[in-house]
Amino acid sequence: MKNYLKTNGIRIAVLVFAVVLLIGLGAATRGGDISLVHNATGVLLAPVQKVVSSAANLFDSIYGYLYEYDALVAENESLRAQLADAQQSARDGVEASEENERLRQLLELRSKHTDYVFESAKVVLWSSSNWSHSFTISKGSDSGIELGDPVVTEYNVVVGQVTELGKTWATVSTVIDVDMSMGAYVGETGTVGIVLGEFALMKNRQAKLTYMVDGAQIYVGDEVLTSGEGGAFPAGLVIGHITAVQTEAGGQIMYGLVEPECAFDSLVQVFVIKEYSVVE
Repeated sequence: MKNYLKTNGIRIAVLVFAVVLLIGLGAATRGGDISLVHNATGVLLAPVQKVVSSAANLFDSIYGYLYEYDALVAENESLRAQLADAQQSARDGVEASEENERLRQLLELRSKHTDYVFESAKVVLWSSSNWSHSFTISKGSDSGIELGDPVVTEYNVVVGQVTELGKTWATVSTVIDVDMSMGAYVGETGTVGIVLGEFALMKNRQAKLTYMVDGAQIYVGDEVLTSGEGGAFPAGLVIGHITAVQTEAGGQIMYGLVEPECAFDSLVQVFVIKEYSVVE
């Protein structure tokens, strides 16, 4: 409707004027035997002038509304663009702040472990498989990453291990993946064992602490750390904590359930340990 009035507004105005003129002339002549020639001026100046003036005012109002509407639309689009820019700037600021915090924590970790050589990488894609718990990172062999390299957060928390490798990408299997295993010990008691991934536990985001010596003592809430045995992971990385202890009928501990310390859902950036000292 708006575009139609813009395109045909003048034609409509002329048509309305002609109709109004005819109506005015008819009204004037119906009042008596008045000569159209001698009274044309009076006819036009009285009823026609009034109606035409009203029609002109109407069209002025319509055009004013249309142009004002266009201006409002343009202003609205401009405000939307400004808001989108402001929101993006805010997101960029938050991301930069979070990354700076991660790097500050990493500096502290480096100061405690001077033998570590880190490679920072972004998490780009999580696996959609129901049979594994893994993700892809943005760095690969071109950055010096190798198969088997440990992957951690800036807080010295184990994420997992590099299990597939490309030139510019790598796959990291997490600590709850069915193919994962690592030497571990319980911080409170010093009990040594192995943390394994199992399919049934992976669904609940848990792993199993098993292969402990007879008479081992572990308790709910105990912290579980990497032992460094086997050389796959440096010693002292945080794996998680024990949430349940399963025992046999005679009270012998069979295994403990371990909840990882790593918050997988919030992973954005990880750090691959490319080099570290192996303690024999």
